[in-house]
Amino acid sequence: QVQLVESGGGLVHPGGSLTLSCAVSGISSDTYSIGWFRQAPGKEREGVSCISSDENRDGGPFYRESVEGRFTISRDKVKNMVYLQMTNRKPEDTAVYYCAADKLLAVMYRELHTDRIIRQPGYWGQGTLVTVSS
Repeated sequence: QVQLVESGGGLVHPGGSLTLSCAVSGISSDTYSIGWFRQAPGKEREGVSCISSDENRDGGPFYRESVEGRFTISRDKVKNMVYLQMTNRKPEDTAVYYCAADKLLAVMYRELHTDRIIRQPGYWGQGTLVTVSS
């Protein structure tokens, strides 16, 4: 059974930092690429960042332009964990954050450059809420 379980959400002040975690089970970290998505209130879900199962082959990681330089995605293949470190948070970063997995990096890479999901990744977590507010 495939499971992606996010944690680490909460309230953060503007300019603050927060790190989200995604515990992955049931799939191999050597086969699946992982992405972070978010859905703000009243908006479409959008891709935030993604990291390949084989960075030597595919390069990256990759980010949506609006978070480039502020967010950092990383993965620990031994623990099968993926992290999203977020710094210099802005109120517009308020959203439910989801991690997702797919065998094709391109599925999630494409979503970094669109305003709505074109093709759903194969697996989703349940999401964790991040609120940026003073």
